[in-house]
Amino acid sequence: MDCSICSAMPYILRPPRNTICGACYEGARTIITLTNKLENENKASEKPTTNNPVSKGFANALKWVKEMKEMEEELNEKIIYLSGFAAAFRDHIHTDIQLKPGNNHPSIPAHRALLAARSGIFRNILDSDECKAPPNQTITLAELNHEELESLLEFLYSGSLPKEKVEKHVYSLSIAADKYEIPFLQKFCEHHMLGSLNSSNALDVLEISDTCSNQSLKETALNFIVRNMEDIVFSARFDAFALKNPHLTVQITRASFMDIRNRRPGV
Repeated sequence: MDCSICSAMPYILRPPRNTICGACYEGARTIITLTNKLENENKASEKPTTNNPVSKGFANALKWVKEMKEMEEELNEKIIYLSGFAAAFRDHIHTDIQLKPGNNHPSIPAHRALLAARSGIFRNILDSDECKAPPNQTITLAELNHEELESLLEFLYSGSLPKEKVEKHVYSLSIAADKYEIPFLQKFCEHHMLGSLNSSNALDVLEISDTCSNQSLKETALNFIVRNMEDIVFSARFDAFALKNPHLTVQITRASFMDIRNRRPGV
């Protein structure tokens, strides 16, 4: 069947015998459903009309694409505008506090106002009497080394990190996000760990999720381990993990037992 949309010569139309293939038909239905859903969400108080829904759907599709493009351009402009904070951090412009890592490396200059805005814990620390007077007061984050602290600050200023830094410091950053109450960083780290979950890092993700009390991430990691028990349990990493985390080892064992029982016929 020649499709009047995706065929080699779609401009040769013979009304009313024009036809479209199954793929184009399903694609058109998807576009109509999506655009009408978006419009109805934006106009919840208005009842959707049933008059000529196909025409309405395709007419709105182009409008919706244009609006999304304009929104993308606006967001990109905002990102460029807000990147001035990152420049202020990079160039140490009017910094008024020092953050010291825990490995005796030099302190990193930062800005009180930004730290307080990004973290409720930092705000409480900076509101304390010890930090109010001196303009260059030092706060020590003993759990982070210099590279980890630098990555944490880079994220606080820019809202993102290069891929190589995320891969290298995601576990320490996740713990810091939990400790200093930085929800956006928590979600950022969780998204990365879920996207890169595999047999070689599943135990690390499970351990971090337990430390940070991230139940959804913990369940995902635990289910992944159960599905890949042979590769993970017989790895060299598992021995050290079991000694360090006996309670998680028990949870893995129980989850594996439940999985076997649920898959057993007649149980």
